Amino acid sequence: MAVHTQNPTAETGGSSMATGPERLWPYLLLGIVLGIVFTRSEVVSWFRIQEMFRFQAFHMYGIIGSAVAVGAASVWLIRKLGLRSATHRPMEIPQDEFEAPGYQYWLGGTAFGLGWGLLGACPGPIYVLLGNGVTVMIVAFISALVGVWTYGALRHRLPHS
Repeated sequence: MAVHTQNPTAETGGSSMATGPERLWPYLLLGIVLGIVFTRSEVVSWFRIQEMFRFQAFHMYGIIGSAVAVGAASVWLIRKLGLRSATHRPMEIPQDEFEAPGYQYWLGGTAFGLGWGLLGACPGPIYVLLGNGVTVMIVAFISALVGVWTYGALRHRLPHS
């Protein structure tokens, strides 16, 4: 009986990369650094998020606007310089025609926004707040897991584009 194995270097264009948990440590370190940055910049602060939704302060809008500007500049640089990924593949950003968002995006965005506004935290900062000892976020974390599970169970019945 012959055993067939895949050649990992064939799929990555000749470069061999680790495929186990040892590949994840850079992401763990990046997550820790981002958690520290989010905490120090008060992005995870319930009070800052409430200020944003009540249009009482520019703080959060400045941070979100900076992120959009950095993202736009990054996409421009990727296209301009023809940059490649860590596995030496070309980074291609498709040029799709603009299409007005369907009702599924309005419904999903409304549900996400209501949850964000009521909770005072979007999914990412839940981990940071838990790490900072805000134990009430355990309820938010469990609720987020239930929401993801519910979406997975109902996905085949929901509209997708």
